[in-house]
Amino acid sequence: MPDRTMTGVYPIISMPFDSQGRIVMEDLKRQIEWLVENGVHGVGIAVASEVYKLTEAERDDVLRAVVDQAAGRVKVVMNTGAEGTDVAIHYSRQAEELGADALMIRPTSFTPTVVEENVDYFERIAKAVNIPIFLQDQGSATVAPAMAAACAKRHENLCYIKVETPPTVPRMAETKRLSEGTGLILFGGAGGAFMLEEFSRGSVGTMPGSTLPDVFVRVWDLWQSGDQAGAAREFSRYAYIVRTLAQGQGLANWIYKHIMVRRGIFEVGSAHARHPSLRPDDLQLKEIDMQLEELGLLAN
Repeated sequence: MPDRTMTGVYPIISMPFDSQGRIVMEDLKRQIEWLVENGVHGVGIAVASEVYKLTEAERDDVLRAVVDQAAGRVKVVMNTGAEGTDVAIHYSRQAEELGADALMIRPTSFTPTVVEENVDYFERIAKAVNIPIFLQDQGSATVAPAMAAACAKRHENLCYIKVETPPTVPRMAETKRLSEGTGLILFGGAGGAFMLEEFSRGSVGTMPGSTLPDVFVRVWDLWQSGDQAGAAREFSRYAYIVRTLAQGQGLANWIYKHIMVRRGIFEVGSAHARHPSLRPDDLQLKEIDMQLEELGLLAN
């Protein structure tokens, strides 16, 4: 029986690269320790981690490092999607062997594929592993609510979904409605920008970026305690930064890492995104620094 207990804040890690595109393992491990210390419930290696820009050997090295640093204190979710079913199965089995607690997989999207083929894609992967899978519903590779319900009925390992096709609020509500009775467990994504509205519509967790774990955990704790008004007040204080982070991949990767430097987690030389990746201008970085300072988020 797959683990169906996962809830809470599961940040997707930022990948520290130096100016030559090499992974800085020391900063990666420091990031995991910082996330754990701030009370997150799990971590993910996924699209915001630029996993699609890693070689197979790098994927394995990163997952080993994260699992080792997490040391069982939090769950580790690994993105193992691919455009071919056999490749996705290979990635998924390897991730399970290396210690991932769960997988996250988008449907195929490179070529037009009928829904039934993608349901079959997920089922075949689910049969090949013994850990739960998060269906990843993204705007560029959607898992429609009806498709999510169909997947959940096909195999018990297809028991989670990360809903982030915009607009996520009605998407979450419809997924909840259509998946009743299937056991599907709902998480939000898209930078956590609508986490409170998603909680009200059936989400039991959120997968934001890794830059504000303290903020997202505080909001989660307030919500769990029944103080929804307090959660909303706390969240609203950081709305500017959350909005800034909820931009397209590429630009967001640079911004995540800039904030990780300013918060004292990454070294300055580790704040690069791999090419191709749109870089923010200096004015935007100054605007972000002003907000971080105002909110007391800069490293001492």
